Amino acid sequence: MPHKLKYLALFASCLSVTCFAAGDVKWGYEGAVGPDQWGDLSSEFAICKTGQMQAPIDIPAKSATQVQSPIKAQYKDTTAELINNGHTIQVSLPNGGGAVLDGVTYKIVQFHLHTPGEEKVDGKTYPFNAHMVHQSADGKLAVIGVFFKVGAESKGLKPILDSMPSSSGSVILKTPYDAASLLPKSLAYYSYQGSLTTPGCTEGVTFYILKEPVEMSAFQLKQFQKVFPMNARPVMPLNGRKITQGN
Repeated sequence: MPHKLKYLALFASCLSVTCFAAGDVKWGYEGAVGPDQWGDLSSEFAICKTGQMQAPIDIPAKSATQVQSPIKAQYKDTTAELINNGHTIQVSLPNGGGAVLDGVTYKIVQFHLHTPGEEKVDGKTYPFNAHMVHQSADGKLAVIGVFFKVGAESKGLKPILDSMPSSSGSVILKTPYDAASLLPKSLAYYSYQGSLTTPGCTEGVTFYILKEPVEMSAFQLKQFQKVFPMNARPVMPLNGRKITQGN
């Protein structure tokens, strides 16, 4: 199996557990183990430095090409496991439905949280975002990104932030969870080809970044930042990638 497909298969097999990077290599978001150094920490992370389709990016909205391929959300209630893996809060959803993306059905496997939001749009940064990780039947990965701005309390985030472990470990959410509770009313999006935003930064991941932000309260933002003050990879070079947009 080619290295790229082998690593994607490994990542997919780890999506529902605490597995963001191979082995015991220490990495983080600051200093000697920060994003600028990821590619040098392990040979398995080399593409973090050499890759040409790395994520996240600053999306050039004005140059996005229109496509006629709407996102069709098909999420449903499921049990949810909240995992503090030392880098983020990951919410694993074993039977949460999924979405149709470019005509292909993807199953949601987990979502995880970043502050500040990892993608930018024409230089604009949001204080928080969720990356909803999906997998197709043939193993391809797609991520729906949701931006959050400070405003009203988020009902979708409330059970997560109120129950998340403050140190490494996991808990099962007491009530069923529906990933649709994270979504804005409009599913208009920007799309680009990217990578995992954590080591080993493997490419071949399609991103769908929703245009419309949703709200979270200032208290909720502080709840997350108390556990993870900053856990966002800086934006990476576009390297001529094509950006599309859909409604």
